[in-house]
Amino acid sequence: MTEHDPGPGWVPQACTLPTAQQPLRLAEFDAVFTCAVRTAERVGDTHLRLTMSGGPDLEARVRDLAASESECCSFFTFTTSSNAPGQVTLDIEVPPAHADVLSALAQRADTARGKA
Repeated sequence: MTEHDPGPGWVPQACTLPTAQQPLRLAEFDAVFTCAVRTAERVGDTHLRLTMSGGPDLEARVRDLAASESECCSFFTFTTSSNAPGQVTLDIEVPPAHADVLSALAQRADTARGKA
């Protein structure tokens, strides 16, 4: 997929994940967005904060997903924190050149949560 592909919209040309694996990664994000994300806050044009709650494996799941995404889209910076078991905050930051990708990701999170 490329930046201009009408598919997921937030998979930029800079992504090195093989095209065949992109729908699987998208499904992973959608699953987390749908079942765990409680709030999606735009801290700034290049910063999105997702607050999540779920089972005891949520933090490991989010960290694994963030690590996998960082491998193929190195422009993302993910910071995961947890104040209690099953409570996770994921901060996602991008350089200004990729603010549109972050916007699309935020919109996807809202859509998956039924907020858009």
